[in-house]
Amino acid sequence: MDIKETINGLTQEMRRGTIIIGVLSQLSEPQYGYSLVSILEEKGINIDPGTMYPLLRRLEKQELLESKWDTNETRPRKYYMLSPTGKEVYRQLCLEWQMMTVSLDSLIRGGTDDGSS
Repeated sequence: MDIKETINGLTQEMRRGTIIIGVLSQLSEPQYGYSLVSILEEKGINIDPGTMYPLLRRLEKQELLESKWDTNETRPRKYYMLSPTGKEVYRQLCLEWQMMTVSLDSLIRGGTDDGSS
């Protein structure tokens, strides 16, 4: 495996861990799956629709999201929004994220550009 493949694989792993908080951050107002994909893409987070929809179903099953169908448009759309539990989980994840970024920033600044201490 060359270095480019290694970097791509590790970057993908890192992004996977951030997708959930990114999705939750956009659901204080109702959104449907494709609108979430577009919003996240506009903000530099690319997520495949084939990844988004299973994630939304999983978060709904975990009771972090509530959903409702809108059948008034040409094609029915399922809209998702944070549940009360989802709001609390999102708040806690944001706190965890802030603590992790402080720690990682400290580690990164303490090292050198080549990864040595």
